[in-house]
Amino acid sequence: MTQTIAPRVRILVLLILAVAGALLAGAAPASAHAALTGSDPAQGAVVDTAPAQISLTFSEPIAVGDDSVRVLDPKGERVDKGAPAGLSGTTYSVRLLSGLPDGTYTVAYQVVSADSHPVAGAYTFSIGAPSETTVSVSAQGSDDGLVGWLYGFGRYVSYAGFVVLAGGAAFVLASWAPGARVRAVQRLVVSGWLALTAATLGLLLLRGSYTTSGKVGDIFDLELLGDVLQTKTGAALVSRLLLLAAAALFIAVLFGAYARTAPAGADGDADGAKKPAEGEAEGDRGEPDKRDLTFGLALGGTVVAAGLAASWAMSEHASQGLQPGVAMPVDVVHLLAVAAWLGGLTTLLVALYRGPVETPVGRDAVRRFSRLAFGSVVTLAVTGVYQSWRQLGSWSAFTDTRYGQLLLVKIALVAVMVAVAYLSRRWTHRLAEARISAAEEEKRPAVSARSEETEASEEEEKQPAGTAPAEASDASEASGASGASEAKKTRAGHDAVRAAQLARQRAATEAARQKRLRDADPNRFGLRRSVLAEAGVAVVLLAVTTVLTQTEPGRTEQEAKAAAATSSSAAEGTGQGSGAVSLTMPFDTGGRNGKGVVSIDLDPARVGDNSLHVYVEGPDGTPVDVPEVKLALTLTAQDIGPLPVAPDHVTTGHWSASAVQIPMAGDWKVEVTVRTSDIDQVTVSKNAQIG
Repeated sequence: MTQTIAPRVRILVLLILAVAGALLAGAAPASAHAALTGSDPAQGAVVDTAPAQISLTFSEPIAVGDDSVRVLDPKGERVDKGAPAGLSGTTYSVRLLSGLPDGTYTVAYQVVSADSHPVAGAYTFSIGAPSETTVSVSAQGSDDGLVGWLYGFGRYVSYAGFVVLAGGAAFVLASWAPGARVRAVQRLVVSGWLALTAATLGLLLLRGSYTTSGKVGDIFDLELLGDVLQTKTGAALVSRLLLLAAAALFIAVLFGAYARTAPAGADGDADGAKKPAEGEAEGDRGEPDKRDLTFGLALGGTVVAAGLAASWAMSEHASQGLQPGVAMPVDVVHLLAVAAWLGGLTTLLVALYRGPVETPVGRDAVRRFSRLAFGSVVTLAVTGVYQSWRQLGSWSAFTDTRYGQLLLVKIALVAVMVAVAYLSRRWTHRLAEARISAAEEEKRPAVSARSEETEASEEEEKQPAGTAPAEASDASEASGASGASEAKKTRAGHDAVRAAQLARQRAATEAARQKRLRDADPNRFGLRRSVLAEAGVAVVLLAVTTVLTQTEPGRTEQEAKAAAATSSSAAEGTGQGSGAVSLTMPFDTGGRNGKGVVSIDLDPARVGDNSLHVYVEGPDGTPVDVPEVKLALTLTAQDIGPLPVAPDHVTTGHWSASAVQIPMAGDWKVEVTVRTSDIDQVTVSKNAQIG
């Protein structure tokens, strides 16, 4: 059975890498976290006269540059002028050249969402009547191609490095103190630090090209790098590098001073201390020093790990949307729990397969980690429920959105890991010491060593006996000195080859002895296999988690679809400039209960008197009252307005105004200000053809 474990391990690792690669390949970073929820003119709309500007409304605040929004005529020539201007927190506009002819125009946009992901897309509208166009609306974003793949891979490596670094250190401090002296564990934790540092530097270099051109040649553009350093994501990456410098000092103390004071037993009782060296006073090194060092490392390591986790929370999902003040600390706790569980599991796996036989991972150490892992799983469940509610918002989003589908996969993987962990716990209860006695094992290498020494001595005796006459003959023929010198060199060469062969044989014998001891106890062997399977599932789980951070949340996706549907209905109502006008605009004041949808009906939407109705609904579609709603109408082309309108409250979620005067026909901008508290308000706007 033990001879087949290596091929099984290789097959499992290859399978894990294949699944992780498939998940990363399907990550689709273009499905970012800010979505286009409205536009004026709307997608596919046909307007009678050329608009003075194009406005785009997104689901969350975005960052724009000079070329973030481009408007192209049917021949592919740009007809926009100037940089995009912000009309509100989520609405941006770009002015158009005057006197545009009839035809189909393409609006292409490339912006960066507030949670650091690039958003690219395109749509068309027509002036007068649709026409043929040479512009393709399937615009490729900067996050497609090689740069996007490298950036996604760097994110995965950074998460994996953090998990191994933080989780490995936590495993040593909380579960197995002797692991601080184990070379395999040291290499694992240092590898996590190196991976996280290299990935962070790579992401910092890739960031500029990832959010702009997507070209490989722009990776080392210093101007783009300077722009990145001014952004929230750039500040987070730089902060992560500074914290990694502190983590390097932590690792040096953990595997230096702490390793020298760690107990030598298999289980590594955290309360135990190393006996003082010979000639050293009993009080010079004892319990207080050991406890102070352990407490200092635990406190410092927690602070550094929390800071590293915050570098993700402050720039991604948690920093935007509902309740960011609560979501960011919850996200930090969630990441720390992931690291403690998955990173500790990886360290346990390395200790079981590569740890020394003299100080194996004992039953008590595994039980301590089991308690730590159980606490981590409970923490993940609590924080995961909150994050799921925040990012999905409805049960239908589980199956109707990509984010919800990936979340279901993640939940299933966690359930599998918990089941395998239960099996590991059963093996832990039955864990015992190796059944092969130490005396027998010591006897085997001793006999083997004597056999090797005997073989070597026989070879040495044979070698001079056979070569001496030849050397004498050669010496007499070569007149003495030169022949003797050559013979000594030849003999030295044979001795070196023989010594190398003996060293390899001894190393192979020792490796075989170590393997026999590890595999001697069937319970320990079963524990190794169950932990290996658990770690395999963990790798895939980490890949799914990385994909989730690059996927548009289900709540945002559903809101974008609803807004697009209402925008299309509004476009149909305003396309010919006659009849009632209906406008629907999502809003988010940023405060508590600050999200919803405001709808406006203007009838008959002609010059003269008009009746106006305003409806405010919550995210679930139910009417809600807010402290204040006010409107303003502006005809930018004729410098008319803004004309204020103060509607009267009629009933829950409904305001109205009569005799609203429209002095001139044209493309009017309708601005609505919604106030949900004493300090939280937002202004949203859309254009409508009136008259």
